[in-house]
Amino acid sequence: MTPSETKSIVTLSLLAAFVDGEKHERERAEIKRIAEGLSQADGLNLPTLYQDVLMKRVSLASVAGELKSTESRQLAYEMAVCVCDADGTQSEAERMFLADVRTSLGLDASAAAFSQRAEDIAAVPVATAAGGSAVAAPGTPDSAELDKSILNAAILNGALELLPETLSTMAIIPLQMKLVYRIGQSYGYQLDSGHVKDFLATVGVGLTSQYLEQAGRKLLGGLLGKVGGGLLRGLGNQAVSSGMSFASTYALGHVAKRYYAGGRTLSTQMLKDAFSGVVKEGQSLQTQYLPAIQEKARTLDVGKVLSLVRGA
Repeated sequence: MTPSETKSIVTLSLLAAFVDGEKHERERAEIKRIAEGLSQADGLNLPTLYQDVLMKRVSLASVAGELKSTESRQLAYEMAVCVCDADGTQSEAERMFLADVRTSLGLDASAAAFSQRAEDIAAVPVATAAGGSAVAAPGTPDSAELDKSILNAAILNGALELLPETLSTMAIIPLQMKLVYRIGQSYGYQLDSGHVKDFLATVGVGLTSQYLEQAGRKLLGGLLGKVGGGLLRGLGNQAVSSGMSFASTYALGHVAKRYYAGGRTLSTQMLKDAFSGVVKEGQSLQTQYLPAIQEKARTLDVGKVLSLVRGA
């Protein structure tokens, strides 16, 4: 993939991020931070792209014109779909935008089918029949069991980060939400997806921005996309993966445990500070658990991502 195609894919992803015009200011700030961080990884001037998108100085037609190969057009569309679905099912504005993207890129019916698979993942509720099986009865949680379930969730999401398919990256967010839900449930709190999203936003985890960061690092590292030997390349090239999915999942789990165990009394700043500290702890542990993450990645069937999210 050429640098021009990579730039166009990222630009299309940013266009998708803002198409519904409803992003909270804190999410916009996170997306800007991600753009600035990713620009250091590949020499691309992504902060300028971010400003161009916000100021409407780029068009879908101009971006589509830079995507020459079938692979780059398909990957661009898949990333745009996942960006639109990262914070929940698509709005009407997002559906119309993605239809225009399919037309502009000259994609066939398989692209619409991919969009439906992404929608199915985004629509999975945080509460499922199997969801409570990994934790103790409400109100009487076993701390050691909770810690084990948090670690297992972090390993799973770290493994998903290594896979080259776009849907594997998208699955990380709903799995994190379900983890927070289960932890709250174990302490007797009946939560819904809105509460869980607010919790993630409070600690500093934006849904759209997190997807952009995960997918952007994989794209700029040459991993994202259905390429020959992609999984093996991912397992062998740890520079591609920052390990942030392991660390952020680990931190979300442990901060949620503190929050609900303490009766939800932690302030917003305390939650942010706690999350920041535990992320660093998770990053230091990622190397220790890397063999387990790699082994998990080898056993994952990307074709069953929806089943994985439903059964978590």
